[in-house]
Amino acid sequence: MLRLLSSTDTFPPLSEALRSPNGLVAAGGALTVDWLLQAYSQGIFPWYCEGDPILWWSPSPRMVLAVENFRAHKSLLKRIRQWAQRQDITLTIDTDFATVIQQCAAPRDGNNGTWILPEMIQAYIALHQAGYAHSFEVRCNSSLIGGLYGVSIGRMFYGESMFTLQNDASKVALAGLVHVLKRWDCPLIDCQQKTRHLASLGAAPLHREEFVSQLKQLTQQSSPDWSTAMGKNLLVELRQGIV
Repeated sequence: MLRLLSSTDTFPPLSEALRSPNGLVAAGGALTVDWLLQAYSQGIFPWYCEGDPILWWSPSPRMVLAVENFRAHKSLLKRIRQWAQRQDITLTIDTDFATVIQQCAAPRDGNNGTWILPEMIQAYIALHQAGYAHSFEVRCNSSLIGGLYGVSIGRMFYGESMFTLQNDASKVALAGLVHVLKRWDCPLIDCQQKTRHLASLGAAPLHREEFVSQLKQLTQQSSPDWSTAMGKNLLVELRQGIV
């Protein structure tokens, strides 16, 4: 039976997560910073549609990307080298979180719906302002052409969504994320759901128990100082790291 949470409840044990639909843990609760941190620290994330209550999930298996297994295909490496030589294209961190999440929420592929609802946008902006959510921005002539955002707790990174307005822009943002996570000794990116695209980049399924075991260790470690990467164009650094 699905647990309905009040604003003062805690999440039930993951052993109570439903098998169908896979990983549904509970409904209700709130989208405050404290609720989100509690959820992510336990391997739970919110995902629901307009008109539904807040739904909390922890699917098994869980799609994860070990940063050491990231596959940068030849076409992506070529794109990074080309863009790193241009003055009009940049890759930055945390310079416009609000616009990145709004672009991720925009309809795509002829689909008018989105799970990144206005209340979700405000919740993650609050999480960003609290220092736990981060964005990567790819710009051409100062205009965003791609990016991604996610949540960072300790040495664990939870990927949420990405967007692209130009070929490979979101992949370049992901390559930038992998690059800094390697440098900061953050070994794992939570990708949540299995997709062919993520698998092509090196992501693989992991049983919930193993995933939770790893994240418990990683979230208890000290967080990297994300401010050290702000204001820099990571493209040149990224190119040097792949040569």
